[in-house]
Amino acid sequence: MKMIARPLNAEAFAPYGDVLAPPAEPGRVYFEKGLKTGRAGAWPSLSTTHSRPLEKLPLEAKVLERHEFSSQSFFPLDVSRWLLIVAPSSSGGGPDASRAVAFVAGPGQGVTYHMGTWHHGLTVLDRPARFAVFMWRDGTSADEEFVTLAAPFTVEVPI
Repeated sequence: MKMIARPLNAEAFAPYGDVLAPPAEPGRVYFEKGLKTGRAGAWPSLSTTHSRPLEKLPLEAKVLERHEFSSQSFFPLDVSRWLLIVAPSSSGGGPDASRAVAFVAGPGQGVTYHMGTWHHGLTVLDRPARFAVFMWRDGTSADEEFVTLAAPFTVEVPI
């Protein structure tokens, strides 16, 4: 399967989570409705990450991950463009890669993945990038789940 990433927008991304963007005018926007945990013993976890850009395109997606019991938010601190790949769950609970979609986010766009949303690992384009990441953790293997896809797919990114 081959797909072409499209620009990130809130309506198209809504089944998978929320798009986070600062307000156009002075003021504040709250995004707490998307922050969720399904475990009473989980604690809020805020981290930062520095990611290298993807070396070549197209990207071949081989592994998807999810945080079944936690939302996960990515806030760009210093980024150009970055790539998001998301997929719904299959009837068996794993990712339905045949229904995966890809988005290109810009420097002013962050996201919160809904609990249980299958997604590709953080992938940045153009240049190194830094993000703040917020999620809920309890320190067990249930914090994250990785699945190797039986049929990897490729993602093209328009220039």
